[in-house]
Amino acid sequence: MSVFQHISIQDAAERLEEFVVVDIRDPQSFALGHVPESLNLNNDNFADFLAATPKDKPVLVVCYHGLSSQQAANVIVQQGYESVYSLDGGFEGWKLGQPVATA
Repeated sequence: MSVFQHISIQDAAERLEEFVVVDIRDPQSFALGHVPESLNLNNDNFADFLAATPKDKPVLVVCYHGLSSQQAANVIVQQGYESVYSLDGGFEGWKLGQPVATA
């Protein structure tokens, strides 16, 4: 059985184009800023995400500070995804040193 992995903000930024990035924060926070090209993932669109995302594509999970993303990453791993990462420091850490997209 696979387990999710932790990834630093620097490593994630260097490999960003490899990932499907999912942000599990609330829509209002997501609209104020998010990792570029990320999907605001929630219970309403989770099934669509599963249907559209190949299981061999690496997934990067982002939350506020890097804690809730660990639980979400576990759920995604349980769906059969091979490479799932939780962003250490979350979006709060990301926005201190990386480009931020807004809706």
